[in-house]
Amino acid sequence: MTGTGTATRYLYVARHGEAPPDGSGLTERGRRQATLLGRRLRRSPLTAVHHGPLPRAAETARLVGKQLGPGVPVREVEEAGDYVPYVPRREELPPESADRLLGFVEQIPAEERARGPELLRAATTRFTGPADGGEPRHELIVTHAFLAAWLVRDALDAPPWRWLGLNHANAALTVIRYPPHRPAAVITMNDLGHLPPDLRWTGFPPELRV
Repeated sequence: MTGTGTATRYLYVARHGEAPPDGSGLTERGRRQATLLGRRLRRSPLTAVHHGPLPRAAETARLVGKQLGPGVPVREVEEAGDYVPYVPRREELPPESADRLLGFVEQIPAEERARGPELLRAATTRFTGPADGGEPRHELIVTHAFLAAWLVRDALDAPPWRWLGLNHANAALTVIRYPPHRPAAVITMNDLGHLPPDLRWTGFPPELRV
């Protein structure tokens, strides 16, 4: 993505830590993941942490922010929440996988699908593209798998439906750079170097865990 800003934006994207099935906050493992993510990010010049409104994202952001210190504000923003960013049409999809992909999207609550375009527009405006001002901007967004996948897809200028199939592990770190007058670049994706082996790859389907 390109934009009219004059400074490079570095967007740090993290999925929330591991959560119980009911989504109420984090598990003990999830709290450990979030704390370790915060310790990792102490070395980064972050100026803000944004998170979605659901408890698992909010708790992750609070634990990360605790490690960063009082100089980095932690803010709730609705557009960082859990929603379907784009519902593909059948003709966009590979014929051999269209039924499976559409079936996956259709099982998501209708409200998440209906509000997706509006929230995505707000997220794109707020978080992507070069930043205003003369200094690079470094911000973290603690979000969910769908928006994290969309941001990577968007940075790579892949077809809109291709957010499907991009998986993000709990508390993994993705960094996207948005320089002025140049395409966006994915610097790292699903970086789990801050987590010990027993905390890695949660949130992935079992068959994809490394």
